[in-house]
Amino acid sequence: MDRSWLLALGLVFIIEGLLPFIAPGAWRQTMARVAMLKDGQIRFMGLIALSLGLFLLFW
Repeated sequence: MDRSWLLALGLVFIIEGLLPFIAPGAWRQTMARVAMLKDGQIRFMGLIALSLGLFLLFW
C-alpha cells in the first residue's frame, strides 16, 4: 500500500476517534440520534461527506 494511503487512513482513524475519546456521552447521544434517522437522510449525509471529501482531494 502506498505511504500516502496509510497516512490518509491514519488521519481518518485519528479524526474518527477524537469525539468518543474526548466526550463519550455526547458521542453516544449523537449516534442514538443518527440511528433514529431514515435511510434517505443518512444517505444524504453520506453524499455530502463524499462530495466534500472529493472536492478537497481535487482542490
